[in-house]
Amino acid sequence: MVRDDIQEAASFIRSRIGASPAVALVLGSGLGSLADDIEGAVALPYGDIPHFPVSTAPGHAGRLVAGSLAGVPVLAMQGRFHFYEGHPMASIAFPVRTFKALGVRTLFLTNAAGGVNESFSPGDFMALRDHINLSGQNPLIGPNDDSLGPRFPDMSTTYTPRLLEAARKAASDCGVALREGVYAWFTGPSFETPAEIRMARTLGADAVGMSTAPEAIVARHCGMDVLGISCITNMAAGILDQPITGEEVMEIADKRRPEFVALVKRILGLI
Repeated sequence: MVRDDIQEAASFIRSRIGASPAVALVLGSGLGSLADDIEGAVALPYGDIPHFPVSTAPGHAGRLVAGSLAGVPVLAMQGRFHFYEGHPMASIAFPVRTFKALGVRTLFLTNAAGGVNESFSPGDFMALRDHINLSGQNPLIGPNDDSLGPRFPDMSTTYTPRLLEAARKAASDCGVALREGVYAWFTGPSFETPAEIRMARTLGADAVGMSTAPEAIVARHCGMDVLGISCITNMAAGILDQPITGEEVMEIADKRRPEFVALVKRILGLI
């Protein structure tokens, strides 16, 4: 049973880290180096954790790092699992459910995203107020285990308002400009077309990406609080007269690392 696999993975992690993490972080493309700032770090390659898939996306180290960040016990996924890698939705859901079994109460999601809102610029940070699922997929499709969460979970406040308020205060404290907006999830791996970006903007999206929404859905299903922060690494297709590359995404994320680390640490100190 899935529940048994979750407990096996949680027991393995617990036996290696010897702590009870309060917050789990999922570090997106180009943002994984935040894990280097974790104190007393214990790193577990995904391949060593029972039933964990293996991350194959560029810029994703593929390991779980436990320790303390800003004085808060944390688990950090240094690389996530994407639907475009061929992982089934159950595999994308699995780490989040494992974190819940470990006693994690807050899921902090980060990602690299393309700017749809034309007032944004590469290098901006955006706190997620909401998301639009344009993938045609949902990680909760299939039989529901009521011990994990309800069949029809409410998504009215997918991104927890008090955590969004903490992010606002943290950004002010750090002197970091923080945008807010709606994230649209496409499956990838191709970048979106200009027509798709026009559609996303018409629907109310401020940024687009290939992750985050499924993890947020699973987290809310199992009763966790959720915060999402995007690093806008490029303007989406059709906004600028230039192609989009994966190298550009990594370069911008790396340049913004100091501000990103400071912002995350301050948020953790407030929540």
